Amino acid sequence: MTNILNRLSRRGFLSGAAGSAVAGTANGAAMAAVAGQETFKLTREVPVERGYDVIVAGGGPSGAAAAICAARLGAKVLLLEGIGSMGGMGTNALVSNWYSISDGETLMIGGLIKELIDTMCRNRQTSPGAYENFEAGRMVPTVGFNPEALKILLDKLCKDAGVEVRYFTRVIDADVDRSKSRVNGVITSNVEGYRYIAAKTFIDCTGDAILSDLCGAKSRAAGKDTKDIMPPTLCAVVSDIDFTRFKKGQTQAAMIEKAIAEDYFTQADRHVPGIFRSGETTGTMNAGHLFHTDALNCRSLSDGLTKGRLLVQEYAGFFRKYMRGCENMQVLATGSLLGIRESRRIVGEYELNYEDFKARRHFADDIAIYCKGVDIHVYDLSPEEYKRYYEEFTATDKLKKGENYGIPYGILAPKGWSNLWVGGRCTSTDIKVNGAIRDQPACSMMGQAAGTAAVQSIRTGQPACDLNTAQLVETLREAGANLPQKVLSKKMTRT
Repeated sequence: MTNILNRLSRRGFLSGAAGSAVAGTANGAAMAAVAGQETFKLTREVPVERGYDVIVAGGGPSGAAAAICAARLGAKVLLLEGIGSMGGMGTNALVSNWYSISDGETLMIGGLIKELIDTMCRNRQTSPGAYENFEAGRMVPTVGFNPEALKILLDKLCKDAGVEVRYFTRVIDADVDRSKSRVNGVITSNVEGYRYIAAKTFIDCTGDAILSDLCGAKSRAAGKDTKDIMPPTLCAVVSDIDFTRFKKGQTQAAMIEKAIAEDYFTQADRHVPGIFRSGETTGTMNAGHLFHTDALNCRSLSDGLTKGRLLVQEYAGFFRKYMRGCENMQVLATGSLLGIRESRRIVGEYELNYEDFKARRHFADDIAIYCKGVDIHVYDLSPEEYKRYYEEFTATDKLKKGENYGIPYGILAPKGWSNLWVGGRCTSTDIKVNGAIRDQPACSMMGQAAGTAAVQSIRTGQPACDLNTAQLVETLREAGANLPQKVLSKKMTRT
């Protein structure tokens, strides 16, 4: 941290009191004492709220989709979001690109995520040429977008569907009947204090499986149940880029090697995803791994954000100095959330695994299809680790044109639970598949399926762990989901 501060100060990014203040924070964190074992028992009587069919925890790509789609089916839905807007990684973390939306021959997306992309393309709120590509039916894999526009669109869709949204509200505990593996209600905290809120069904779209963990559902945590933690990145919106001159690919790789040879970086990281275009002169900068950051540890997250903001300035300086078209590039904003790639995954009725991925397997209970390759970022700065990543991402685990695989319903259902689902990054997969389906389009489609399943459960009495998946697939198809499987099954795929 000190090394980054010193370099940024020399380059004029930090000066005087600003540099000293950040340095003081870093030193203070390093000397902080480890919390002791003393405990405090908290007993309170809090207001109770009832009457909801579905409570969705988290308003990211999966949570927004779950809430909107459940409400469109007639459910009374409450969406709880810890910060002040929906969209999660795409808006608050500024990972403002939709990836793997086609396999080069077939469109992967359907349902709500297609509606979002169609609407924003039509409104010219996406990367240049996106509207024309979609109108012409060209199978582009990636679309950048304006994060502020997505926030507004999600607000509108929730309002139109009748979703009640509570921002700045977190789930802090759960009331569970463990004998029935059933959730009765959640305890929330916001500026008004604590609330107990009861509902018929619950969907965990927190990304970190926070609600599932509070309920006692089985899960696997990065760095505890795995050897390493995939590092997150703090992304940023950058502007004043001349994209007619800006070239990535081998040019960027060569310039990174040159900068490393010239001792430019504070960490010699060869894995730099780079800048992804979102507007005429704007883009998302995805650069600077925050190694060993644990998304399930508040101190680690806090230190990660502090270091991430410094790395954003360092990489902005790299692009200005080394990359054509970026000489006048400016940093407009950094994310209010880290771009987390890995934290906690539930143990579901089925665990989607690497063998499924390699076989490009599809399932009778597919609730989505997808085509992103395995994307396990480097765990450290060693040349061996970068070689491992590069070979996997560009060759071993990269899908060919026209290839895709299925995402079955069973990964959304925590094993044995009756009225609890998950959507998004914390679904039931192994590490490699988690690195393939954690992107926003897949998360949105999983969220839509979870919201639809919750409504089906309420109406039929079918528990999450034994849902009629043929019925679910038909309902998703009616809502525009892209589910081409010819054979359906009432029984889900199980491990």
